[in-house]
Amino acid sequence: MKYIFTGLLLVCIFTRCFAQEEFVDPPSRQLTKIRFTQFTGGVVVFKALLDDFKDSLCFVLDTGSGGISLDSATVMELGLPQPPPERMIRGIGGTVKVGFLKNRKLTINDLVIDSLNFHVIDYEILSALYGQKIDGIMGYAVLSRYIVKLDYEKQEMSFWSNGTIKYPRGGHIMRPEINRLPYLGTEIKDARERKFNYLFDIGAGLTVLFSEDYIQDSAFLKSKRKKYLKQGEGMGGKVQFHLSVMRELKIGPYKFKNVPINIFDDEYNITAYPGYGGLVGNDIFRRFNCILNYRARQVHIIPNKFFTDPFDYAYSGVELYSVDNMAVIGDIPKGSPADVAGLKAGDEVLAVNKKFGMTLNDLKLALQSTYGPIDVIVKRNDTLLVKKMRVINILNGKAIPNQTLSKDFRDGIKIYIRNGGDNFLQNRDY
Repeated sequence: MKYIFTGLLLVCIFTRCFAQEEFVDPPSRQLTKIRFTQFTGGVVVFKALLDDFKDSLCFVLDTGSGGISLDSATVMELGLPQPPPERMIRGIGGTVKVGFLKNRKLTINDLVIDSLNFHVIDYEILSALYGQKIDGIMGYAVLSRYIVKLDYEKQEMSFWSNGTIKYPRGGHIMRPEINRLPYLGTEIKDARERKFNYLFDIGAGLTVLFSEDYIQDSAFLKSKRKKYLKQGEGMGGKVQFHLSVMRELKIGPYKFKNVPINIFDDEYNITAYPGYGGLVGNDIFRRFNCILNYRARQVHIIPNKFFTDPFDYAYSGVELYSVDNMAVIGDIPKGSPADVAGLKAGDEVLAVNKKFGMTLNDLKLALQSTYGPIDVIVKRNDTLLVKKMRVINILNGKAIPNQTLSKDFRDGIKIYIRNGGDNFLQNRDY
């Protein structure tokens, strides 16, 4: 009798377990998939159609945007009305009052996204920086409606319906705080180890950006670290940065060593200090395949084949812009290698190390991939000039013999260890 009772009890227990019900979202399903291209720093650019216009527009994917926007020149070219200014928005370069084109639709392949309110702003500086017309930036207004998967190896972006999703094995789930913009916390290390709350910003073509206030108050950076003045761009225009290096950055369980960093005077408090100290950009996150799941407040990352790509430690002081299809030098910081070499703002760059016919992006990569003496051929007032410039390696603060990383070195580093082991990228002085 005792055994019968025990058996009945077990049956009851298992019956209760299997009878439990749970209401869940339907499985997520793929809605569309598109190819994208990348600019310097890993910035993702894709094509889409606005309303019923036949010509595709070029959009930047940007988790650092709290909405969706159109370039004012594009609005004019399409014959759309310029909306009256309504609201102030902040960017790296300052504040701007913008108007809105309301209740518009965007078509990505066969995915139609309606009821979008585009704010209108001037993106001329971004088009000049990338050498391609930037028609708009896509942020929270679209990202909040879908699960978005980014495969940097295949250069594919796919949009999925919100719902239950099974993430790939071997990655890591980050859980950002999302109030239109996604914020995360991590650890950084240099002279000291510190907590770092940051904006997850794949629209930024850099590694890490710190506000000067955070650098001063945290005192984490070694006092003897050299800093190099450079020029950057953002919403609102150009801004001055200082370039340096920190010892370690941690993203989830993954660690990156000797990371180049950017520091700027955050006059408009775009970084929301003291709550947050800066942002982490897509020169870090392009090293992972990412799944953006805003509704679940999750970002899944898994290292890809670019995980071990070397960082850019080259400093020349040259920033190139596309002006009338010419690669033109912008403002040159005083004392930089470009300044010492006698280069000037407005010079048209024709070749690096005697290699002509390069695109704007090729010229930028040529300046990033070498150290030591290089020849820069420029055109100034219809005169060809050859300037010899010594590119600085910011890891050791001085120019070293002209060289690049060997393929054997890149291939010899293990890409990643799955499931949160001691994943790290060790960038050495070379």
